[in-house]
Amino acid sequence: MDHSLPLITTLVGGLVLAYIFGMLAQRLRISPMVGYLAAGVICGPFTPGYVADLQLAPELAEIGVILLMFGVGLHFSVKDLLSVKHIAIPGAIVQITLATLLGLGLSQLLGWSITAGVVFGLALSTASTVVLLRALESRGQVDTNEGRIAIGWLIVEDLVMVLALVLLPILANLQQGDESLTLGHVLRDIGLTLAKVAAFIALMAIGGRRLIPWLLARTAATGSRELFTLAVLSCSLGIAFGAVKLFGVSFALGAFFAGVVMNSSHLSHKAANDTLPLQDAFAVLFFVSVGMLFDPTILLREPLAVLATIFVIVIGKSVAAFAIVRLFGHSQRTALTISASLAQVGEFSFILMGLGVMLELVPGVARDLVLVGACFSIMLNPLVFNQAERWLRRSPEPHEVPPQCALHGHVVVVGAEAIGSHLIRQLHEQGREMVVIDTEDRLLEPWRALGITCLTGHPIQQDLLSVALPDASWLLITLDDSLLAGEIAAAAREQGGLLRIAACGQQAEEVHHLRVRGVHQVVLREEEAARRLCQLATQPA
Repeated sequence: MDHSLPLITTLVGGLVLAYIFGMLAQRLRISPMVGYLAAGVICGPFTPGYVADLQLAPELAEIGVILLMFGVGLHFSVKDLLSVKHIAIPGAIVQITLATLLGLGLSQLLGWSITAGVVFGLALSTASTVVLLRALESRGQVDTNEGRIAIGWLIVEDLVMVLALVLLPILANLQQGDESLTLGHVLRDIGLTLAKVAAFIALMAIGGRRLIPWLLARTAATGSRELFTLAVLSCSLGIAFGAVKLFGVSFALGAFFAGVVMNSSHLSHKAANDTLPLQDAFAVLFFVSVGMLFDPTILLREPLAVLATIFVIVIGKSVAAFAIVRLFGHSQRTALTISASLAQVGEFSFILMGLGVMLELVPGVARDLVLVGACFSIMLNPLVFNQAERWLRRSPEPHEVPPQCALHGHVVVVGAEAIGSHLIRQLHEQGREMVVIDTEDRLLEPWRALGITCLTGHPIQQDLLSVALPDASWLLITLDDSLLAGEIAAAAREQGGLLRIAACGQQAEEVHHLRVRGVHQVVLREEEAARRLCQLATQPA
């Protein structure tokens, strides 16, 4: 492969290998994330053959982090953020403290200094943005109460890590005996960092809330799809970059608040759809870049230390998070979701350990342990989620399982946004009995107020179909995502019965996929729009 074009070779090599190994992982019925990590190991410096650019790959992966957090911000309102502050802020701080103590204890067994142990423990205490969001998205939990708590928790962790990055150089100077460093200097640096973060948030809340929606509206008025996409990318990437350079805030945090501000625009849904393909592609590169850092020889050099590190990340952090959430009075489902979400480490851990090694605060083996812990915890994370779901099914909480719907011949509607909202209104006006399923409770509130039976959650992961489908006459899937619609249809067919299923599609390939997965009737949006316009044209003026 021609290495004179490092950007192209890194993109091609990373994406092609990720596709191959991702498909292999899918065929083996394991998470595609494992395949992406394996692709990174193959194109990394510790295995023979092609080696991707070790500087470009992490930078490309950072774009994935920015776009992912921007997308989350587009669906995450300030109200949602403030609603979880009572659990996210104290919970994250206590969890970081406990995880740091576990890492410190492990470091003492390995014979390191207390300073090295604290930095090592901090690196183990923070979770990966990309892994968390991928896990929540695959289960339709981003907009649930559990998802909001997990994201809020992650934001607090990011803020703590930003502060830790400021304190590490100060800690290094203290360790080297810098007598000019006083308590006043330390407090000044901490106060300056907090002031910068507050200034950035205030700027986005006051100025950004007016400027960004106005900018999108003006761009959309040009009618150019390319310019609109460029406006969205310019806002997300530009604000994230400015947040780092001007305010010392992380890329992820800057992009998240840019998305929160853009959420106030009526074009936010279109902005989210336009950036989705780029989110997916660059998020894959994140996993590839993590795999590239994995040195398999550490399994032979430090096997016990590797096992202990993985134990702290996957078991220690999970147990601590579960206990904290339960102590705050939240349900077993919420506690398990949060603990599974945090049972991994990622991008901030690498940054923290890289700086720690450069400042000679931690030994090089500590960085290797964090990297191998990240690789294995990311591979194990889908299994942790699946185990949590199985445990909940075996011992469900009484209030978490909806009662069986006492309806007969009713209609089940999946999705209460866009098409779904119009469909629900028309069915209600006709007096049809129905059950509505959606992951966002805020979309269901107006219909629940009208006496319509509404269930919140993912129809596949939370077994809501088994509650809603018995004796139903139709299952109407209004989602834009034909792949997800196909999976819902297949899950409904497994329930048995003579249920009829209908879904929306746009292209011939989508129609074929939906029919293969068990959909009886596919409504093409273009044909339906043309039929309605034709009806209007034939009406007398």
